[in-house]
Amino acid sequence: MVRTAFAVVLLAMLGLLGGPAAGAAELPIFDAHIHYSHDAWAVLPPGEAVAVLRKAGVRRALVSSSDDDGTQKLHAEAPDLIVPELRPYRTRGDVGGWLRDDSIVAHVEERLRKYRYVAIGEFHVYGADAELPVMRRIVQLAKQYGLMLHAHADADAVERLFRQDPQARILWAHAGFEAPSRVREMLRAHANLWADLAFRTDHAPGGRLAPEWREAFTEFPDRFMVGTDTFVPERWFYVPEHAKWSRGWLAELPADLAEGIAFGNGERVIGGAFARQRQP
Repeated sequence: MVRTAFAVVLLAMLGLLGGPAAGAAELPIFDAHIHYSHDAWAVLPPGEAVAVLRKAGVRRALVSSSDDDGTQKLHAEAPDLIVPELRPYRTRGDVGGWLRDDSIVAHVEERLRKYRYVAIGEFHVYGADAELPVMRRIVQLAKQYGLMLHAHADADAVERLFRQDPQARILWAHAGFEAPSRVREMLRAHANLWADLAFRTDHAPGGRLAPEWREAFTEFPDRFMVGTDTFVPERWFYVPEHAKWSRGWLAELPADLAEGIAFGNGERVIGGAFARQRQP
């Protein structure tokens, strides 16, 4: 009953009980930060979640979940839309202690043997915790399977991950919640570092694009991607609104730069990598 009520309210709010899909003229979105965890699929079945993404004009989405079954459900529903990544967490409770839980490694290894992914993440790690054995093993597995690391991390942890594997490819969740100047420093230092902009509402104060972010996007046009971060089920209400808001500030940029951040960078770096990963 709760599932039905939540889904009906969500679909009605988004106009998914009838009406046209998102306009073809809208800037397509590659959403580089979507979660579809157990509490989301319990109230919003895969078909309805896919409908939300399509209604928002999301052409591709990098999806992880706690546990990984949510990602697999969504990918099975729409393999053209969903690009799977493997979150190490089996439940939300793993977030705080996963780096000190050796059983996480066995879980990740088992899923990697069973399914295909483009990345491991999104995971949380800060500072010297990036040196812990579980994290080191995750870095090794990413290298072994040719996967990106999607890290919710401070700059210190990102540096430590690159020291473990200088050839690692890292998607920096939320651009590390760092100032644009610090983000630019990190991008200059690491050619294999990209940043998703989930929850970076600071880059459009007052509805206008902050000059510091414009400078970062101009210097690194191929290193940023948009992201919504549906970390709780209620965030699925926000997917279309977030896409619309993103198109608003992207419209302040030159068309080629806007298109890259909205869709092109994610499709090239993540979508393309998954296509290659699926080859035998």
